[in-house]
Amino acid sequence: MTLTEILFYAFSAVLIVAAVGVITARNPVHAALFLVFAFFNSAILWLLMEAEFLAIVLVLVYVGAVMVLFLFVVMMLDINLAQMREGFTRYAPLGIVIAALVVIEIGSVVWVKQLGVDAAPALATGAEGYSNTRDLGELLYTKYLYPFELAAVLLLLAIVAAISLTMRQRRGVKTQDIAAQVSVRAKDRIRLVKMDAEKDA
Repeated sequence: MTLTEILFYAFSAVLIVAAVGVITARNPVHAALFLVFAFFNSAILWLLMEAEFLAIVLVLVYVGAVMVLFLFVVMMLDINLAQMREGFTRYAPLGIVIAALVVIEIGSVVWVKQLGVDAAPALATGAEGYSNTRDLGELLYTKYLYPFELAAVLLLLAIVAAISLTMRQRRGVKTQDIAAQVSVRAKDRIRLVKMDAEKDA
């Protein structure tokens, strides 16, 4: 077993643990942090497969932008943790069935490879000086320009929706009206009362 295979299995195991932590964490913020950890391990797996551009994009875009926005929304929204736990227990049997199916599929792939059947071709290594970033850039901005722009518009809509959810009016929450505070006048807040002097008895 080569060093690359050892690293692949090690980071894959950590990735599975992080993915389990995402769906089992009771605190939404902890679940988001587990998801960040899973993204980092996925990026390392991309690096092992010589897909440096995808690894950097996974860290910069998902961890640096999307997950920060996700954490912002999770921490600002009024989330009912008790209701979330009830939903987890309600859908737990379905989740167990799906997890079992995934384990069976992965086991069948491993079993087929042990039989000597090459289910997938080996990864092609690039020549010296080859840059997959340049090839991806040429494809994105020539052949796939319109889908790329459409994805950017969808991300913009997601950001606007997250901000609108965060800034919504909630009952029982006291908010500041900056315009009303600035336009207030002294005579609206202070009342001067004239009284005659009183003598002590």
